[in-house]
Amino acid sequence: MHYRKFDVDAYRQVMNSLIGTGPETDVFWKAFDFALEAHGDQWRRSGDPYIVHPANVARILAEELDIHNGEILAAALLHDTVEDVEYVNTSVIRDKFGPNVEAIVEGCTKVTHYSGDKQNFKKMVHRKIFSGAAAKPEVMLVKLADRLHNLRTLASMPKHKRQRVADETLDIYAPLATILGLFEIKREMYNLALAYKFPRQGNRLQMQINKLKQDEKVREIVEQVPKALHEDGIQAEVRVRTKGLWGYYDARNRILIKEIESPQEILIVVPRRNSCYEALGTLNRIYPPIPRTIRDFIANPKPSGYQGLHARANIDGRKYLFKIRTDEMARQAQRGLVRQWTAEGRQRGQFIKGLQEMFDILGSDDSLSYRDMIAASGRKEIYTYTPQGDLICLPVHSIALDFAFSVHTAIGQTCIGAMIGNRRVAPDHVLSDGDVVKIIRQSKPVRFDPDIQQLCQTPRARSELAKTFRMRRKEVTGKIGRSVLQQEMRRYGLPIEILDKAGMEDVLTYFNIQSLEDLYLQVGKGKIRLRELIYEIKNGLYSGHETLQLPTGVFNRIELHTIDPVVVKSSACCRPTPMDKGVVGLLSERGLSLHRKDCFRLQKIKFQREDAVEVRWNLRDTRIVKPQKVIIFAANRQRLFMLLSVAPSELRVTEIIALTHRPNTTPAWEVNFTVHDLYALKKIFKHLDRSELTYEFALEQ
Repeated sequence: MHYRKFDVDAYRQVMNSLIGTGPETDVFWKAFDFALEAHGDQWRRSGDPYIVHPANVARILAEELDIHNGEILAAALLHDTVEDVEYVNTSVIRDKFGPNVEAIVEGCTKVTHYSGDKQNFKKMVHRKIFSGAAAKPEVMLVKLADRLHNLRTLASMPKHKRQRVADETLDIYAPLATILGLFEIKREMYNLALAYKFPRQGNRLQMQINKLKQDEKVREIVEQVPKALHEDGIQAEVRVRTKGLWGYYDARNRILIKEIESPQEILIVVPRRNSCYEALGTLNRIYPPIPRTIRDFIANPKPSGYQGLHARANIDGRKYLFKIRTDEMARQAQRGLVRQWTAEGRQRGQFIKGLQEMFDILGSDDSLSYRDMIAASGRKEIYTYTPQGDLICLPVHSIALDFAFSVHTAIGQTCIGAMIGNRRVAPDHVLSDGDVVKIIRQSKPVRFDPDIQQLCQTPRARSELAKTFRMRRKEVTGKIGRSVLQQEMRRYGLPIEILDKAGMEDVLTYFNIQSLEDLYLQVGKGKIRLRELIYEIKNGLYSGHETLQLPTGVFNRIELHTIDPVVVKSSACCRPTPMDKGVVGLLSERGLSLHRKDCFRLQKIKFQREDAVEVRWNLRDTRIVKPQKVIIFAANRQRLFMLLSVAPSELRVTEIIALTHRPNTTPAWEVNFTVHDLYALKKIFKHLDRSELTYEFALEQ
C-alpha cells in the first residue's frame, strides 16, 4: 500500500478561509490539534492517514453546508475518536470540549459492546444514531457528511462492503438528506450509491444521461427563454439541470428505471421575489403550462424552507419542469434547514421539532420499520387547510389522523373522524391535495387500533400513538408481572411480605431496576429470568429458611379484564379466543402472544416455563367494544331466522348478509352483531353450539 501524507498547513489554510480564527471557532482548532494526535498512527485502507476522513467531514459541513458553528465542526473532527482511539472516551471529550460537543460525538458513536447476530447489531447502531439525533439534530448532519465522504472514497473498499454501504445509503442516509432539504448532498449520495449498487445498469444509464445533455431541443429552450424574458424586461439566468442516476431510482421497488417523465429541469434564477411571478407570466406565454401543474412554494414554502415556483410544460411531446427562484432561494434549496441553523422563528422551530419527533420514534420504537418511516417522511407533500385557512403541509398518503396530530397532540388523541366539505370521513381516510379538513372530536382520548399507526405518515402521529400504546401495555403488563412473581414465590414457599423488606433494594440494584413497580413491569415483559430473581430474593431476604423444591411444568396463571390488541395478540396459527380453555400467553415487550396449548407452532417455540402464563379472562368484566361477525354455514333462511329469534337477548344483530345466491349451493350467511362483554358472547356461542350448525368466528379485538 502506498501511504500518503496529510497536508496539515493546507487544511488549516482552507478552513481558516471558511470559518476564520475568531474566539467562536477556538473549540474547532483545539479539536483539530487533538484529533491530529489521537489519529496520528492510524491509516485508511486507501493509504490516506485516518485524520483525512474526520478533517474532510468537517470541511464538507463548512464548505458545502455553510455550517460555521465551532462546536458542530469540532464534533465532526472528533466523531470517530471514542470508537477508534483507546484512551478517548466521552468524559475526555466533555472535559476538553464541553457538553454540546460530547453529546454530538456520543450520538455519532456506534454501539461497541454487543454479542448477537449482525442484523440486530445493525439495527441497534441505527437506533442509537436516531436517538442521538432526537436529542441533538446536529448528530444527523455530522453523520450525513460522514457518509458522503465515505462514499467519495469507497472505491478502495472490497466489493461486499461497497454494496453494504450503498444499500444503507439508499435506505437511510440519502432519504434523510431529502427530508432535511439538503438536495445537493442528496443527489450526490444517490448517484454514488447507485453507481456501486447497479454498476452495469448504472453505467448504461449514465451514457444515456450524457446524451441528453447534448439534446438540441433543450439548447433551443435555453436560448428562447432568456430572449422572451429580456423582451419583458426581466433579468434572469437560465440553465439546464439534467437529472443524474438519482432521478431514475424507484425507491419503492428498489430498482433503476430506464425512462422518467421529466429527465431535465430548466432553472430560471431572477434577482427578486416579485420577478419570480413576472418570469412565470412570460414562461406561460411562450410555453403554456400543463393544467394544474403550477406549484407556488414561495407563498407556501416546504417544511424544510424550500421556496420557488414550479411549472410543467409539454414541448414537442416531451414534458419539462421549469423551476423559478431567486439566488437566495437557490442557495436555500441546496442548504435546507441548515442555512438558518441558528435562526429563530416559528416555522423553523416546528420543522426541527418534527425532525426530533421522527428521530425519537425511530430510535425508541423497534416495532416500526425505520426504512418505511424515513421513506414516508421523504415523500412529496400535499397541502391541506384548517377551516380557518391555516396551511398544514403533510406527506403524500397522509390520513385525517396525521392532520389532527399536526394541528395539536390533544386534537389527535381525541379524533374520531373529520369533515371534508360536507362529507364525514373516518380517521384513516387518505387526504388529497387542497382538502379543507375539520376534525371531529370526542371528550375522552380514543383507544386507537395498533393498525392505524402503520397508516399514519407523519412522525408526530406515529410517535404519539406509540406513546399511548406503550402506556396501555404498561398498565396491564405491570399487573401481569406482579401476579406472576407472587405466584412464583408461593410455588417456592416464599412469603409475599418479604418484597417490602429493606433488603429488597439490593435485589433491585442487582437487576439495575429503580422500583418494585418497575420490577413487575420487567417480569411482565419477560425481560427478567424468574429463576434468577427468585434465587436473589431467597438468598438476600429469606436465607436460612426452608423453601419448597423448584416447580416444574406448571404455568403461572393470570386473569385479564381486557382484549385490547395492544396488550394481547391472538397468533394466526391457532387463533385462540377468550372463550377457549388452555390458552397460553408468551411474555414479551410487545404484550402477550396467545396460543392454544395444543398449537403445533407453540410446540416448536423454545421457551422456559416462566416465560409463559396460562391466560384466563374475567368474562363479566371484559367489555367488547367492536362489532363482531360470525359466518354460519349450511342453514336455510327459515332455520337461520329461527336460530336468531331464540338467541340470548344480549345478541344485537345489526346486519345479515347472504354469502351464496344460487339455489343449488349450500347456503352461507354473515351475521354482524354487537355484544356487551365476554360472558354474553360465551352464552351466544353455547346457543350456536346447541344448534349443531357449522360456523366460523374470529374475535374482533
